Amino acid sequence: MEKQLLQHAVLDETRLKSLQEELRTKHPEEIIRFGVEEIGVKAITLACSFGYEDVALVDMALKVNPELDIFYLDTDLHFAETYQVRDRLSERYQKEFIRVAPALTLEEQQERYGDELWKRDPDLCCKLRKVEPLRKFLTGYQGWITGIRREQSPTRAHAEVIEWDQAFGMVKLNPLAFWKEKQVWNYIFAHDIPYNPLHDQQYPSIGCQPCTRQVKPGEDPRAGRWAGSAKTECGLHVPQSE
Repeated sequence: MEKQLLQHAVLDETRLKSLQEELRTKHPEEIIRFGVEEIGVKAITLACSFGYEDVALVDMALKVNPELDIFYLDTDLHFAETYQVRDRLSERYQKEFIRVAPALTLEEQQERYGDELWKRDPDLCCKLRKVEPLRKFLTGYQGWITGIRREQSPTRAHAEVIEWDQAFGMVKLNPLAFWKEKQVWNYIFAHDIPYNPLHDQQYPSIGCQPCTRQVKPGEDPRAGRWAGSAKTECGLHVPQSE
């Protein structure tokens, strides 16, 4: 991607389609390298939820350039195991992950919106604790990298390895878009990467503790997120049309 394209309001559709075709067959590490080299190591950042896809991307990304910024959204509602894998990764790679926090503490949110907002209005809770903090953080970048894969859910079935993110007005890389779950786990085991032990306890997708349950055999991998509601996405990722 030519750097001057990133100065435009959007990435040219023809160029975008060409890049998608070019990058689809590349190894995820090479897709990350492409983004870092073309956008700039300090102009692109990796989002990490400390789920299994993201820990694999952390390993790949730090091999590409250890100076890459890696951030996580700290809702103050994560499982203890999530914070533990963060600390294990930080020690393993000698890397400090950037903590992105909401404007309101949980106590302030409770005072303003009432107790356990996630039960009454999960969309608003996600907006306050995830979407708005992310939007503010990403203003300092021209691109971001995520662990989205096509087979994760129907809403992600058309994800591309490179997209123009309309919601945040920047390039978005999904290096694992076409990888299968087994490929990700094979990479994790081959490189002995620390991962969240909840994945071994029927938690394929891990979010905030109050809104995440174990998944039953045969269920969608993200069925345990916002269980009991129609919600399937937190609002960070706008589904791509076919």
